Amino acid sequence: MTYAEINQMIDSMGFDYNYYQFPEGEAPEPPYILFYYPSSNNFQADGINYTKITQLNIEFYSDEKNFDGEAAIETVLDEYGFVYTKEEQYIEQEKMYEILYIMEVTL
Repeated sequence: MTYAEINQMIDSMGFDYNYYQFPEGEAPEPPYILFYYPSSNNFQADGINYTKITQLNIEFYSDEKNFDGEAAIETVLDEYGFVYTKEEQYIEQEKMYEILYIMEVTL
């Protein structure tokens, strides 16, 4: 995949989104998505990075538990053939739920 294809995929999920964070004071009302690439797990052969494998994190924020939103995101991830893990936490300070989807992508 390319970075543009990942942007297109995230756009198809139907929520406001941005890379890593929204500028201060410009975050939309939840629900919304943030995505970023926190690390890589490249396949190395013959002393080079043979295949560049990058971790992709997609964070879904909502002010109340949003099963329909999660299902919409997971449907898109499934359509694109991603294998992912899912973590959930409640952020008390923000009074928001965060659902974190973690996967690897070959760029």
